[in-house]
Amino acid sequence: MTTNNALLEALRWQVEAGADEAIGPVPVDRYAEAAAPPPAPVAAAVPAASRQEQAAQRPLQAAVAGAVPTTAASLSARGLAGAARTVTELAEALAAFDGCPLKLTATNLVFADGNPSARVMVIGEAPGADEDRAGKPFVGVSGQLLDRMLGWIGLDRNKAYITNVLFWRPPGNRQPTPAEISACLPFVERHIELVSPDVLLLVGGASAKTLLARSEGITKLRGRWFQYESAGMSRPIPALPTYHPAFLLRQPAQKREAWRDLLLLRERLGQAKS
Repeated sequence: MTTNNALLEALRWQVEAGADEAIGPVPVDRYAEAAAPPPAPVAAAVPAASRQEQAAQRPLQAAVAGAVPTTAASLSARGLAGAARTVTELAEALAAFDGCPLKLTATNLVFADGNPSARVMVIGEAPGADEDRAGKPFVGVSGQLLDRMLGWIGLDRNKAYITNVLFWRPPGNRQPTPAEISACLPFVERHIELVSPDVLLLVGGASAKTLLARSEGITKLRGRWFQYESAGMSRPIPALPTYHPAFLLRQPAQKREAWRDLLLLRERLGQAKS
């Protein structure tokens, strides 16, 4: 009984630490693998099965460089998203969409928060545990920092519209896969088309690289204006990448750079208004 209690406590600790996703049916002894002799060299010729596996990996490698692969799920998503004529219809279509496997492990769909008529649309990366429970983006500690960041330049959730490039939480807050981003991207693009903001604030590397189709990291992208375009839009939208609040909580020295980005945003909003 004591052993069982100890195992339950160890499992509870892992879940609280964010390790809430099983990646294999049995545990793997990595120490034993390290002690094992190296495998025999393979022949120079690559078997057909290996070539097929390599071909299957190419879309994922392309996605890492900023290009999101096209999948059957993304094609289905594009049809559902394209049929939505309002933000409400888009949310309903997304709730009925089963092409993203994250839906099976998440508690709630996290669609958006704020004012869909606002001039600024903030797009982050993915919901965390707090957002998954609440069904709203940016409600945890990083969301509180985002609210303060927007407040620095006179914005709040009545003057901004907030969403993510993923609508369900990845288990353990892990990095989203290219296939998961691909399944959600048509809804994100349609979301932007329907809201049609004056400015996009892209928060974090995954958001910036996905929507701008860039391979650089957020450190190189932030603080620069880009033009976001899609087939369903009549005009490009200025887009400004910046650091994610979760990153700023880990690296508070970078808040100075984020402040400079927000000043650029405030300046652009003032120019558009005048």
